[in-house]
Amino acid sequence: MDKKRIIGFLAAAGLLLAAAPASHADEGMWLPALISQRIGDMQEKGFRLSAEDIYSVNQASLKDAVVLFGRGCTGELISPEGLLLTNHHCGYGQIQKHSSVEHDYLKDGFWAMSRSEELPNEGLTVSFLDRMEDVTDIILKGYVDSMSESSRDSLVKANSAALIKEVTAAGNGLRATVESLYYGNTYYVFVYREYSDVRLVGAPPSSIGKFGGDTDNWMWPRHTGDFSIFRIYADKDNNPAPYSEDNIPYTPKKYFRISLGGVHEGDFTFVYGFPGSTQEYIMSEGVKYVSEISDPHKIALRTRRLDIQRKYMEKDQAVRIQYASKNAGVANAWKKWQGEMKGINRLGTVSSRKEYEKRFAAWADGSRYEGILDALDSLYALASPYMFARDYFSETAATVEIARFAQEIAKLSRTHAGDDDIAAAAEKFYKDYYLPIDKECFSEVMTAFGENVPEDFRPEYFSSMMQKYGSVDSWADSLFASSIFADKSNAWMFTDSTAVADDPATVFMREFGKWYSSRIYPEYARLNGEITLLYRDYMRGQMEFEPEKAFYPDANLTLRVAYGHVAGYSPNDGVYYEPYSTLDGIIEKDNPEIYDYNIPQRLRDIYAEKDYGRWTEGGQVPVCFIATNHTSGGNSGSPVINSDGNLIGINFDRVWEGTMSDIVFDPDYCRNISLDIRYVLFTIDRLAGAGHLIEEMEFAL
Repeated sequence: MDKKRIIGFLAAAGLLLAAAPASHADEGMWLPALISQRIGDMQEKGFRLSAEDIYSVNQASLKDAVVLFGRGCTGELISPEGLLLTNHHCGYGQIQKHSSVEHDYLKDGFWAMSRSEELPNEGLTVSFLDRMEDVTDIILKGYVDSMSESSRDSLVKANSAALIKEVTAAGNGLRATVESLYYGNTYYVFVYREYSDVRLVGAPPSSIGKFGGDTDNWMWPRHTGDFSIFRIYADKDNNPAPYSEDNIPYTPKKYFRISLGGVHEGDFTFVYGFPGSTQEYIMSEGVKYVSEISDPHKIALRTRRLDIQRKYMEKDQAVRIQYASKNAGVANAWKKWQGEMKGINRLGTVSSRKEYEKRFAAWADGSRYEGILDALDSLYALASPYMFARDYFSETAATVEIARFAQEIAKLSRTHAGDDDIAAAAEKFYKDYYLPIDKECFSEVMTAFGENVPEDFRPEYFSSMMQKYGSVDSWADSLFASSIFADKSNAWMFTDSTAVADDPATVFMREFGKWYSSRIYPEYARLNGEITLLYRDYMRGQMEFEPEKAFYPDANLTLRVAYGHVAGYSPNDGVYYEPYSTLDGIIEKDNPEIYDYNIPQRLRDIYAEKDYGRWTEGGQVPVCFIATNHTSGGNSGSPVINSDGNLIGINFDRVWEGTMSDIVFDPDYCRNISLDIRYVLFTIDRLAGAGHLIEEMEFAL
């Protein structure tokens, strides 16, 4: 099928497919620009607004109240003065950077009682989507069937670069990306306006914002007050500007009114955010690699690191602060992978995909799609060892903190960075570094590397170190004892390029980097490229094979709509989970002896006095709720909206039994977990005494 026929097929089929009902009513991450093709289904399920209310380039719409927060979360505007909500775990890095033993904002929380107390955050940005547009014709202009894949890639890159330059020519904070959808069958441009003066306004103590810690992470029922508050600042003309005391609060085109009407089972829910990455259409061999090889090994490696970090964090408050954000980052994916693996296996996803592939192959017999699945099978067999080595590199050598820092200093040295740049890098690193953790983690993960990576896939450097030292522990003793990066007092030596280049930590990272970049990544990239190329045809073939099915594009950290309804679920025989949690559950879990469950005394007092203010329903303070929205990483912080477009919650997680939704969505188990907006307001008002923030907001019943 030539390019014009491909584009024509997708243009014609896209309208049909998007308008057709999905195989599962609440599955899907839909492009806002095409939401008019889903609006009928949304309205049948209770939504009372129009497609233009959701997404418009001609007038203010809900999209203008949603931001990409940093480079991996979502946030939403809740006041005409630039006030922004996101998750506590999304703002965790900023909260941690501002924390010290003297001012432990992680432990005690932080509340700016005036604009002058709001804290700037260097490097933090928020991005508003101006528009998205199908640019397939532009990106593939000049393509002919006789082109090689590398020539096609070069063409796509060149055309993308020219388009990005064109759409961002006006400057003023504009940035753009061209994204491939459906494995390169379609291309969209996403044009953003980025603001870089984003200040921390408020955050509850971690005993609220991270209540339950890793024990409760990904679990239901949940009682975590996972929110933080920031404010966007702009110049006097409301344009993006670097931090300045002269900047003023940003005036948004649109902000969310907050519903006080609550949520009830069966209510329509709508999540608007930036889901990160999904693989909904991969074949059985890809699913098998994830569930039977990759996830089990990565879980085991992270378990070792987490055990070591927690051991030291429990002993020392300073270490707990230093490693709070790092530990949370390691633990989040670790637990998600466990649920994902279990869900894939429970559903028999590999077997069901194989059955689907048999039907597809029979349909494809004699067509241009014949043999695609056999070719993919063969490529996965060739690629798996390289995929495994890549996973192991990223979870072992690439996690050694001292080696990564040595690499950073070596790079600064090679680029002739000034002493101030090197000193700043050192200050940032040692603020959150504790050598005993790093050294013990080195011993654990590199021992696992030697045990599990086949000898012919290991770097020669690793083998030579084993011959020299006899064990990883002895190697660790030598490396950490002799590296200049082991102690901040050696920082004066970091400007000596020879000392830096010859340091054992630098050598470690350099040698593993050489091995990865020369032996592993090239073959991984080549084989993965061939797999992706075949997926382009396989994706198109699936659309032709199932013309009545709605195919939404995989998530790729671009703005999407997911809609569903409030619903409980049954994780096990004889067990049913209600879709709500309340303050009663927090009190039931409260335990002063356990850090993650030790709530503030102020909350205990409020509960004892039932001094809840107006943030109740049926005499109880609502905390969280679950619904059937299809979400993924990146949806953290997304606004959860009711049928009238008003804010009812903040998305922050999925239930553990449904984390396989990045690969396969099961309507019986897949639930997103959201923080009830009334618990946010309760915390701001009754716990923090920051009622001035509530005065900025607008409410709806």
